[in-house]
Amino acid sequence: MFTGIITDVGEVLEQKAIPAGQRIRIATHFDPETIALGASIACNGVCHTVVATGTLDAERNYFEVESGKETLDLTNASGWKAGTAINLERSLKMGDELGGHLVLGHVDGVAEVVERADHPDSVFFKLRAPGQLARFIPQKGSVSLDGTSLTVNDVDGDDFTIFLIPHTLTHTAWKEKQVGDKINLEVDMMARYVARLNEYTPS
Repeated sequence: MFTGIITDVGEVLEQKAIPAGQRIRIATHFDPETIALGASIACNGVCHTVVATGTLDAERNYFEVESGKETLDLTNASGWKAGTAINLERSLKMGDELGGHLVLGHVDGVAEVVERADHPDSVFFKLRAPGQLARFIPQKGSVSLDGTSLTVNDVDGDDFTIFLIPHTLTHTAWKEKQVGDKINLEVDMMARYVARLNEYTPS
């Protein structure tokens, strides 16, 4: 379980194919001594299991994760390569402050950036959601985009908009996002449950 509050921006150091999919080494400022093997870290919003950790130099450490075929098919993990910036969040502990919204780390699909406009105090993004997911994205609702908890500004069909403040741009990988980029989308779990309940007709 996560909150969508990004606590580090990692960098992909190495990507290699394995029989199950791919294995990625990610540079991080997280202390490897505090990361147990088998721990969960959200990488661009995708919950991954840590399979190795280590130290790179005086400033940076690393951890490694593996992505299976389903993850590669449903998320933007298949496009990660050396140099890719990755939003990182460690799993929520009981008693931690819930600053964003509850995020499972189970990405539903991939949205596409269709417009970006930079303003002095914010950056506007318009994204296009897959049709089957758009109905779960309400105006002023919460979404997780590449692991970042964000508030939806407007909705128009499959398109929705967000505004990012300078702090978010500075402390996440969003500053690099451009038109055409694919973004991991996890809809709010409450919206999904409400929609499912509305479909249910007692017999």
